[in-house]
Amino acid sequence: MVEGDDFYEGVEKLLEIWFKTSSPKNRGDLRKISRETWQDILKNVKCEIVDSTRNEHQIAYILSESSLFVTRDRVILKTCGTTLCLQAIRHILKLADEKCGLDVVVDCFYSRRNFSRPDQQPFPHTTFEDETLFLDQILPGGASYCLGSMNGSMHGNRWFLWTLNHSGNPLNVGVDRPDQTVEILMTDLHPSVAAHFYKQDPITGKDRTAEEITKVSGIGDLIAGSIINSFQFDPCGYSMNGILKEDQYWTIHITPEDKFSYASFETNVPLQDYAPLIERVMNVFKPGRCCMTLFWNELSNVDTDKWIKGPGPDIAGQKRMNRQLTQLQNYFLLYSDYVATPTPNG
Repeated sequence: MVEGDDFYEGVEKLLEIWFKTSSPKNRGDLRKISRETWQDILKNVKCEIVDSTRNEHQIAYILSESSLFVTRDRVILKTCGTTLCLQAIRHILKLADEKCGLDVVVDCFYSRRNFSRPDQQPFPHTTFEDETLFLDQILPGGASYCLGSMNGSMHGNRWFLWTLNHSGNPLNVGVDRPDQTVEILMTDLHPSVAAHFYKQDPITGKDRTAEEITKVSGIGDLIAGSIINSFQFDPCGYSMNGILKEDQYWTIHITPEDKFSYASFETNVPLQDYAPLIERVMNVFKPGRCCMTLFWNELSNVDTDKWIKGPGPDIAGQKRMNRQLTQLQNYFLLYSDYVATPTPNG
């Protein structure tokens, strides 16, 4: 995954849309949409499908730039680089209605961290203001938010969200089942970690498979019981999707180059306490800094006391620098920045 002057924008654009049907006679199913049709949609995004896996509940596609997850009533499209994630939204809405009978948008979320090089992004991803205007034209009634430091005190980390889910939108339907998502966006990966995600083994010089890298890096041990589909890019870069029962998923994407190293972890696996999983993720990647979001609705059973009232999640080797809590219509959002603490060896 290389662009231009060898810089690659690892930061992803994340679009999540939930649907339902207005007809009691039609249950609707987004999984009816074929791989070939998704491939056509993704031409507008400037990426393509490179691999896929599935179970009885969902289909998970690895893309040339990140991932696509499709369940009966939800689409998650996550794309990095200079892709045009939002160019897919009209096509998705049209297909959901005409092919699947899912004519009601239950909820919609679009989010991303600030880009490392925003000047390289094409419209509508040139600024978050442009993205907001673009979304408002397609789905009126949304609201936009910015969390994180505005003055650069936290290395300029900012996290943006546009959603239909806010109290100022009385027409929002809202997701009617438990839902929660943890996302960890990491930069300044430890060099020993980044070395895992090159196709050529730095010691033997031999090419490695994605499965070998999944195992040796420790990624394969993060969430037990998963169906894992991984892809190693040439010469470097790594993506994986993990799926479990119902609509549960997790996904990781890695840009290992030293000057702009980046890794993302995301999951909706419903845990009451995410701290042990977060600790495992941080031990795998050893980032110099990261931002973290916990997103949950009123039906979720996640325990947020240590996030809101206490210092947690307390992560060894990391210091939480800030904490912001946002209440939407029936979701809550907690944002934090972390930096690595100095080791005894300096």
